[in-house]
Amino acid sequence: MSAARPLPESEDAVWKALADPTRRTLLDVLRRGPRTTGELSSRFEMTRFGVMKHLRILEEARLVLVERKGRERWNHLNPVPIRQIYRRWIRPFEEEPADQLLRLKRVAEKKTTPRKTRRRT
Repeated sequence: MSAARPLPESEDAVWKALADPTRRTLLDVLRRGPRTTGELSSRFEMTRFGVMKHLRILEEARLVLVERKGRERWNHLNPVPIRQIYRRWIRPFEEEPADQLLRLKRVAEKKTTPRKTRRRT
């Protein structure tokens, strides 16, 4: 049996960033379009500094890309790292087990479906 290979540093950063519910909420907001740090801060019951701390972790994981326009800091969602996680960790595990569960469901439903019986007259 071979030793498990460690996660690449970038994947590890994405998992850590996604582990926090506030950061997931920030990503949900950014799915609707870029927002300034001020706009994002106004949506949370925490200080601007707290929101910026979360944004920094998302930026380090490359989930958020920052564009500076004058004094404003625009935060953009970068879905690529999530897609990479999906391809590596989720898709391979969902295909066969999901197919097996669907087949089992069909078999179970067939067995529980009442059959029509004909009366002999």
